[in-house]
Amino acid sequence: MNYKSIFVSDIHLGTRFSQAEVFLDFLKENESENLIFVGDIIDGWAIKRKFKWAQSHSDVIQKILRKARKDTKVTFITGNHDEFLRPFVPLLLGDSLEIVNEMDYDAINGKRYLVTHGDFFDSITMTKKWLAILGDYGYDFVLHVNHFLNILRKKAGIKRYWSLSKYVKDNVKSSVSFINDFETILATFAKKQEYDGIICGHIHKAETKLIDGIEYLNCGDWVESCSAVVEHYNGKFEVIYWKHQEIKSL
Repeated sequence: MNYKSIFVSDIHLGTRFSQAEVFLDFLKENESENLIFVGDIIDGWAIKRKFKWAQSHSDVIQKILRKARKDTKVTFITGNHDEFLRPFVPLLLGDSLEIVNEMDYDAINGKRYLVTHGDFFDSITMTKKWLAILGDYGYDFVLHVNHFLNILRKKAGIKRYWSLSKYVKDNVKSSVSFINDFETILATFAKKQEYDGIICGHIHKAETKLIDGIEYLNCGDWVESCSAVVEHYNGKFEVIYWKHQEIKSL
């Protein structure tokens, strides 16, 4: 497919559960004028704990660089897991690759969007980093448990993938409350700054919704959901789930 722009976040290269091969397939099958990475592309936190870098992770980086050389405008927006880049931004690497903390995006539909990872609006990440790191360990544990649960489900003849972390996000009251607060805070900020919408990542929950008149678009992640926000040439934004080929429209 050909798009005006593709927005992806939370690939977490350098971790065991990064779906780098699936993302590489996505890059091969989809083209765009703009390819915008909305934070947490390389997981510096995980690499500090235990370095795990598969060949597919290098292949993703090489594919991105090739796209930049072929005139795709590539923008990296820093996230909390790749915050090691923040002291160096803004950073230009050639004519088609830029690293920034956030950016304004003027869409075909005439609207202006703030593109930011979202961690600046997460009080836990910003004020209690130790707790955020502890939560990251917890997320890794959930992913490990989920891996073994799905092995058991396959042995029982259940082929459909099931996500424990998604179940927690969708059903545990404190998690649902955190996500709702996060979405509302971002939308409120965007409205005060006179944006029409906001595009983010960070919480690994792909979404398109209107919040008090503001378009809220979350790219999701490439650890489980394998999702991206895309902008069509007719001005329409969608969330695409690559692994399952599902589409959710605004």
